[in-house]
Amino acid sequence: MSSFSTSILIAGVDEAGRGPLAGPVFAAAVILDPGFTIAGLRDSKKLSAAKRESLAAIIRSKALAWSIAQASVDEIDCLNILNATLLAMRRAVEGLAVKPEQVLIDGNRIPDLAVPAQAIIKGDDKIAAISAASILAKVERDKLMCEYNQQYPHYAFHEHKAYGTRKHLAEISQFGILAVHRKSFNPIKSLLEERE
Repeated sequence: MSSFSTSILIAGVDEAGRGPLAGPVFAAAVILDPGFTIAGLRDSKKLSAAKRESLAAIIRSKALAWSIAQASVDEIDCLNILNATLLAMRRAVEGLAVKPEQVLIDGNRIPDLAVPAQAIIKGDDKIAAISAASILAKVERDKLMCEYNQQYPHYAFHEHKAYGTRKHLAEISQFGILAVHRKSFNPIKSLLEERE
């Protein structure tokens, strides 16, 4: 796990929730303290929910700065998921209390930023700050899915996290499309077109 040069302030950026059928897309930006190593940082998808939660608490208390942002369902439907994700990433970087000198982003696209940035494929498993961002974004999104489960008890959002699982598709078929569903995503888009 690389942390890049420690002589400049580096923000790691990652997203959570590009693929699901409902809810906003989240992004987080984290500037780690070069003097404090957080053990166990890696791609959030490779960690248990409990491990993510415990690491998120350490990241929030020990990072030099962190920020979580999102792009709404309406923005996803209007801009498309790629552009909405880049918007959420830009908001996360702009929300940092400390201005980074360089931004490292998981993936192959870079949002429009006022600071130098580099995209790193599989960066969430290579760069500690990106791993930290991936954990914060995922924990925040999962928290929202649990809130959705309270709001919409017929939907098991706490289980499928709004991904297009067989269970979620059955719920849509039985209970209908919710305000939090992404209307530009199939099969929701097709269902809406059929109704028209």
